Amino acid sequence: MAEQPPNDFDDFVRSRTPALLRAAYLLTGDQHLAEDLVQSALARAHRAWHRLEQVGNAEAYTRKIMYHLQVSWWRRRRIAEVLPGDLPDRGHNDDSALRITLRAALLRLPPRQRAVIVLRFFEDRTEAETADLLGITVGTVKSQSSKALAKLRTLTDLHDGSLA
Repeated sequence: MAEQPPNDFDDFVRSRTPALLRAAYLLTGDQHLAEDLVQSALARAHRAWHRLEQVGNAEAYTRKIMYHLQVSWWRRRRIAEVLPGDLPDRGHNDDSALRITLRAALLRLPPRQRAVIVLRFFEDRTEAETADLLGITVGTVKSQSSKALAKLRTLTDLHDGSLA
């Protein structure tokens, strides 16, 4: 995030989309939802692009849009999606197995707790930044973080790397 955003929106999209997708995937837990989230955030950032070039903070603005959209999507009523079956084991290396285990653990958390964990520990945000980005209080960030970490600690299958 220390880089200055490119002057051209197309260059910005090409250069920053992979990083935005990684964050969106951790927030949503689903590749397709992550792509939708990034696409919606980029569409809104494009509408404000003339202002962003002056400020020079396009990525931060786009990420904030992404977080706000995710919170508003949580508030909508929706039918829970459950995918049947497990992913086949294809002989992943240790890093892949760890990522799969971590993803499965994050998916066991409610959306708000997952977002707090992603922002606090994967994006290294402060409690105040996390609260601001999600539109919640610092106290809520603390309580959601505490509950999420407690739940992650109770996952005994997390310790042996066999989360299903």
